[in-house]
Amino acid sequence: MNKSIPIVLAFLLVFAGAGLVRAQRLSVNTDIANIRSGPDTGDAVIWQVEKYHPLTLVKKQGSWCLFEDFEGDRGWIHNSLLADINTVIVMNDKCNVRSGPGTDNDIRFTVDKGVPFKVLEEKGDWLHVIHADGDQGWIHRSLVW
Repeated sequence: MNKSIPIVLAFLLVFAGAGLVRAQRLSVNTDIANIRSGPDTGDAVIWQVEKYHPLTLVKKQGSWCLFEDFEGDRGWIHNSLLADINTVIVMNDKCNVRSGPGTDNDIRFTVDKGVPFKVLEEKGDWLHVIHADGDQGWIHRSLVW
């Protein structure tokens, strides 16, 4: 048997598996964070996000992170403003936040698209979430990213 075949197979498996690695998801861990056009405080602020806003890391450059958000928008954020927190963001124009995990529970409040929450607990397809202002309730997983 050719001795190079196992080496080539191992090489192919490593690189084929690399595409299967899940992108790292981080969350904003400060009240308001500036999103910049480049990896420097001298670069323009292109928008701001609030606490618990989830982001998918695209690449790191020094102490800066290029990310993509739930709408596919990209920007740069300093890594000191991020944490590994389980968070979600509302994808629908309107979303009911309920008193318990199920549509038979009362609606506590309704939120708009783009409102982020920290996940406290999961029960099936329902998420017990809390907003940075302290409001909490349950949201169906299909309504968030």
